[in-house]
Amino acid sequence: MYFRGSVLSFFLKIVHSIQDFHATKPTIVTIGTFDGVHLGHKKILDQIIANAKQLDCESLVLTFFPHPRTVLQEGTQMKQLNTLDEKIMLLEQLGIDNLVVHPFDKEFSRLTAEAFVEKVLVDTFALKKIIIGHDHRFGRNRTANIDDLIAFGVTFGFEVEEISAEAINEVAISSTKIRTALDEGAIELANDYLGYPYALTGIVTKGKQLGRTIGYPTANIQIKEDYKLIPQNGVYVVKSILNTTTVYGMMNIGTRPTVDGTTQTIEVHFFDFTQDLYNQKISVSFLKRMRSEQKFESIDVLKNQLAIDKETALAFIKQL
Repeated sequence: MYFRGSVLSFFLKIVHSIQDFHATKPTIVTIGTFDGVHLGHKKILDQIIANAKQLDCESLVLTFFPHPRTVLQEGTQMKQLNTLDEKIMLLEQLGIDNLVVHPFDKEFSRLTAEAFVEKVLVDTFALKKIIIGHDHRFGRNRTANIDDLIAFGVTFGFEVEEISAEAINEVAISSTKIRTALDEGAIELANDYLGYPYALTGIVTKGKQLGRTIGYPTANIQIKEDYKLIPQNGVYVVKSILNTTTVYGMMNIGTRPTVDGTTQTIEVHFFDFTQDLYNQKISVSFLKRMRSEQKFESIDVLKNQLAIDKETALAFIKQL
């Protein structure tokens, strides 16, 4: 599985609008949201990279932020597998040369198909070849399809390679299955589809410090991106890299019903780690779900359960 335990790093050039991109070589391009950058996406992205090497070009991924559906369908809320920063990191690890993250708005959506091809793909990206799904639609009102793109290729001198229906279907199915698995707390299944452990990234903030009083101090993680998909409430085995060291722990996602909590919190108790993490940005990866969140009769009963959870987590970690 790619990324698992990987420390690969490549130089990814990132620009945050199409206008800011300046081509130094012809490009091999694909377009998409690539939410999750999962194993289905990886097949397509590997194809882009291989073509770029073969044709002495640079690979380029064009994506949009925010998600086009949230702009075009007002009131639509989409929970996503990656924050923008997480997506950038995953694409960099794959070895993509260029990432263009263009702000998607209604003005951009009104760009005609021909203007998009000529002004963006040809004039700005110096397009040599585009690898795109058979069902890709683009231009104002999404009226242009892959046949139109092939015709534009003849006119402007670039090649169009169609991603098969089977491959596109695999990507769509994988994304749906990953979201469903996370909603159901099936972390290990989600990780298998992703090809890497699902993670949450946020800032450590001060909580009520109840954990400290019962021997299980926690780092409370505040995630600023409200579009990030949070897995089902429960207790999980997790790991994180803190100050260059891999540290394991257990995470609780939930409302803390034993102490009459009402809002969802994300709290991590790291094993054998005592350093101050307040105000630090950390990323925590999910390894296994141990149990559902429960309301216990008392703090003492909760404390006993936490001891059992820790034993369960350590036994799992020992097998890794």
